[in-house]
Amino acid sequence: MYSTEIEVRTGSKPTVHDLTKQAESFLTEAGANDGLLHVWVPHATAGLAILETGSGSDDDLLAALDDLLPPDGRWRHRHGSPGHGRDHLLPALLPPYASVPVLGGMPVLGTWQSICLVDTNVDNPVRRVRLSFLPG
Repeated sequence: MYSTEIEVRTGSKPTVHDLTKQAESFLTEAGANDGLLHVWVPHATAGLAILETGSGSDDDLLAALDDLLPPDGRWRHRHGSPGHGRDHLLPALLPPYASVPVLGGMPVLGTWQSICLVDTNVDNPVRRVRLSFLPG
C-alpha cells in the first residue's frame, strides 16, 4: 500500500472542498495502475462525500446539513463556537472515509462526481486527509 497525508485549509466557514485533483496527483505519484483509492479524514467533525460541485450541489449540501443539524444551542456537546455540537454528528451522516476504484491510474468517477471533504467546523481551519492506494 502507498499512503500519504495532505493538509487542507478549509477556512473559517462551512465548506465543501474538492479533493479530486489532489487524489489524481497522488495516484500519479504512487505510480498507480488498477486498484483502490481510499480516502480517510482523521477528524471527529468532518466527513467525505462524492458529489457534483460547482453547480450549486455543494451549497445545497451545506444548506441541507444546516436543516438537519442546525448550528444552534440545542446540542449537549457545548465546547467551541455556538452550535459546534452539531459538527460532531456530521461524520455519522457523511462518513470520514471513501473508497473509489482506480483503473489505469485514474479514479473511476461518474462524469460529474468529485471526491469532497465536507467541513462544517469553523473552529478548525486546517484538516488532514490520508490518501492510500491499494494495488489490485
